[in-house]
Amino acid sequence: MSDKAPHPADTPLYPIREVSRLTGVNSVTLRAWERRYGLIRPQRTPKGHRLYCREDIERVERILQWLTRGVPVSQVRELLEQPEMVEAPAPTAGDWPTQRRQLLAAVEALDLARLETLFNQSLALYPVATCLAELWQPVLSELEEGWDDQLGALLQRRTLESFLRTRIGTRLYHADQLHRGPLVLIEPLPDDPGNLWVLMVALAASDQGYRVQLFDAPLPFNELPLAVERFKADALLLASGQAERSDLIRRQLPRLAEQLAVPLALCGPVARIRANDLDPTRVEVLGDDLTQAITRLGSLLKDT
Repeated sequence: MSDKAPHPADTPLYPIREVSRLTGVNSVTLRAWERRYGLIRPQRTPKGHRLYCREDIERVERILQWLTRGVPVSQVRELLEQPEMVEAPAPTAGDWPTQRRQLLAAVEALDLARLETLFNQSLALYPVATCLAELWQPVLSELEEGWDDQLGALLQRRTLESFLRTRIGTRLYHADQLHRGPLVLIEPLPDDPGNLWVLMVALAASDQGYRVQLFDAPLPFNELPLAVERFKADALLLASGQAERSDLIRRQLPRLAEQLAVPLALCGPVARIRANDLDPTRVEVLGDDLTQAITRLGSLLKDT
C-alpha cells in the first residue's frame, strides 16, 4: 500500500476510540491490522496518537466485508488493492476450518499454552462477532456433541471453562470500566452442565457496549427478581446449551417474566430448541446466534 497523501486541514479526523465505536472493531484489532498486515495507515499526532480519516473508516468496513465472507486476514490486503470489487473465495477457502481444528485439538489435548495463543490471536485479528460466529460457537457445539459419551469429557469441559472464565472475566472487568450502556444480568439455566455458553454470551454483550453482571452458576428463580433489583439491571439474559426441562421452559420462565420489571430474554441453543414453547409469553426468545441475539436485545430495550 502506497503512502497516503496528507489530507487537507479541514478533513475530519477521528481518534481510534471513535473509529472503534463507528465500526465495531476494537482498538487492539485495529492496531494489529496496521502493524502486522499494513491494512490501514492512520495519521499520527505529534505525540503519536492515531487519527483516522473517512477513507480509513471505509477501508475498515471493506476489511470486515472480506472477513465475514471467509477470507483470511493475511489475504485481505491484496483484495483491497484491486481497482474493482472482485468475487470473494467461497467461505471454506478461509482459514476458519483450520483454526477450528486447532482449537478442538488444543481442548482435547488440554494444551493451555496453545489455547492461550489461539484465544489471543483470534480476538486480536478479528472482531468479536466474527470470532464467535466462525470459531467459538461452532467449536463449542462440536465439543458438546462429542462430550456426551467420551472418556475425559468432564476434564476437558472444566479445563476450557476455567480458561475462558479467567480470560473473558478479565475482558469484562476492563470493559465495564469504560462502558456506559445498559447493565445486563447474565446467568445459565439449571440443566446446563457448565458455563461455556454464558461466557460466550457475556463476551458478545460486552462487545456491543453493555455492562455485564455475570453469574456462572444459576441462582434460584425466586432470587432473580431481587438480583435484578439490587444490581439495577436493565435486562435479565438466560442462556443454555441444553433443551432444559419442559416445566421450567413452559411454566417457570413465563412466571418469572411476569415478576420482573425488566425484559427476560433467552439465548443460546435452548432458544432455538424451545422457541415454540415460549410463544406467546413475555419471555423474549433471541436465538442461538449470539451476536444477533445481543443486537435483538438492544432493539428490545429501546422499545421498553
